[in-house]
Amino acid sequence: MTTTTLGPTRRSERALAPDLIRGAMLLFIALANAGNCAFAGQPGLDPDPHGIARVLNFGLSLLVDSRAYPVFAIMFGYGLVQIARRQERAGADPRRVLVRRNAWLVGFGLVHAGLLYFGDFLGAYGLLGLAATFLLVRRTDRFHRAVLWLWGLQSIYLVVLPVLAATHDWSGGAGLVNSPNPSLAADSYRASIGDRIAEWPAHTLSVLPAIVIVWLGIWAARRRILENVDQHRTLLVRTAVIGLGIAVLGGLPYALVAAGVLHPAAGTVDILALLHDVSGEYAGPGYIAALALLGARLSRTGRVGAVAALGQRSLSGYLLQSVCWLVLFAPFALDLGGHTAFAVLAAVGVWLASVALAAGLHRRDHPGPAEKVLRRLTYGHR
Repeated sequence: MTTTTLGPTRRSERALAPDLIRGAMLLFIALANAGNCAFAGQPGLDPDPHGIARVLNFGLSLLVDSRAYPVFAIMFGYGLVQIARRQERAGADPRRVLVRRNAWLVGFGLVHAGLLYFGDFLGAYGLLGLAATFLLVRRTDRFHRAVLWLWGLQSIYLVVLPVLAATHDWSGGAGLVNSPNPSLAADSYRASIGDRIAEWPAHTLSVLPAIVIVWLGIWAARRRILENVDQHRTLLVRTAVIGLGIAVLGGLPYALVAAGVLHPAAGTVDILALLHDVSGEYAGPGYIAALALLGARLSRTGRVGAVAALGQRSLSGYLLQSVCWLVLFAPFALDLGGHTAFAVLAAVGVWLASVALAAGLHRRDHPGPAEKVLRRLTYGHR
């Protein structure tokens, strides 16, 4: 192979489905992170809900919490293959680009966590990308089929955990508790920086097991599933139904706890929370399949351009959200936390504003500012 690499992917070379998925799911990321910041902890839901807060707690727990990040983990793996394939077509070694890009993502993550939000995923994805570059990207199709077996083995939890929960005490009177994050409750920006830097390594390490989720994206990209939606329609329909079905059924008991309907013992709540998190991973392929099918239908009407434009600028959209949460919810800023309804309204408003900004950049054929910096660092002047 040559040592010359191609520049970043041009607009005309991009497939619609991946960009649409990233853009749409940034709404779910906004809903999750706004709640974390509003309640200074995780999962970021009202611990004593009343009225509309019960409905919002139920919906957010069932459809959003622990269900958005698997989408981006899969799409991250998908993107690794797309970058590698483009470099290989030009006769270049894709590892050069992938190593630079993922190493810079780690740096982006450290800066993002230090300045804005401890719950950064960029650093973890950078580390996962480096591991995948050397261990997964250039393997054979036969090797990558192993990831389907891993997901199958993981499904054992979906049988064991409900059985464990059924044998525990359901009359203990416990409810949802937010695990506090000191950086979200810091009384000064300077103190919050120190807290975030201290919290970031542990959070980053907690994301690394998502390599199995990233691997599923690599498998899907090698089959070009999102580039050829019509060709894989049957697979996508089944994936949407099964993946979202597992996520909803597995998350339902904990969602009822979050809504204040069920009050089992604390140990039972812990089991239900684990079932909620494990089943949430299946929402990743489920949401991707559903959005890919929806995008294929809407693309004929031309009504997905603005959301896809945000997907092309998802890094900038993600960082913009963190700026907004700091301004809206930090105790040393506007301090508007403590209300689920406001957190939801803020998330939707910020997402809509980012869609509008991305559409404006798209019309001018400009990348997002964060994408521009990352591409320059990755590809140089090309």
